[in-house]
Amino acid sequence: MTPPTDPVAPGPANLGGQVALVTGGGRGVGRGIATRLLAAGADVVICGRQAPETLPEADGRVARFVAADVRDVEQIDRLVGATLDACGRLDLLVNNAGGSPFADAATASPRFSASIIQLNLIAPLWLAQRANAVMQAQPGGGSILNIASVSGTRPSPGTAAYGAAKAGLINLTQTLAVEWAPKVRVNAIVVGLVRTEQAHLHYGDERGLAAVAATVPLGRLATPDDIGDLCVLLASPLARYVTGAALHAHGGGERPAFLVAAEAARARS
Repeated sequence: MTPPTDPVAPGPANLGGQVALVTGGGRGVGRGIATRLLAAGADVVICGRQAPETLPEADGRVARFVAADVRDVEQIDRLVGATLDACGRLDLLVNNAGGSPFADAATASPRFSASIIQLNLIAPLWLAQRANAVMQAQPGGGSILNIASVSGTRPSPGTAAYGAAKAGLINLTQTLAVEWAPKVRVNAIVVGLVRTEQAHLHYGDERGLAAVAATVPLGRLATPDDIGDLCVLLASPLARYVTGAALHAHGGGERPAFLVAAEAARARS
């Protein structure tokens, strides 16, 4: 009897011919996303308030840059218009721009909290609305990816408004997936701890980074490319039946604090 053969793995995701818009694509996670999309064959437009020193590139292909503050709806309209003028279509929107400095919830000003929610929740909604209007009119529809955070699925001390906004972004993803199907798929990536050029501001020096990485079951922080590869997957035909999902990219999460405390207590005894 002939033994069964292993199943043939699908080929790499190919986004050739697709046009992607990545907000905040000039640095950090956004740059990793833009680079991996370029490597997969997509034409990529990035935006930010200021142009990066160098544009993301892969295999000799370079992203386009459009200056835009996504907290301003008129600038969003110009951004989408510029993308269509340059590329003729829009197949993928990656709502990546976001973040928050540390702020104690007891003393954060109303203006500060409103600006954080504007950047991390309202701006993605506005961008998604504009992208959906384009994608619904295209024969192939399109895909929207919202970059969420583990801060939206657990307590987020020091970044309360940010965590609340990211929790809202996950819910928004699920709602838009229902409203805009079947032409447009909407998914979220719930990102954990990532090593970027600004990681030291959150986690400290190399010793601090190593200590934080040790709390992750996979033993390391994510890289921007890790998140970029997931974007390629979710934007590709390999994920054609996936919408309304929140894919956790957190290396297994964080070890429960009670286990760490118990192990420390045993080590002292």
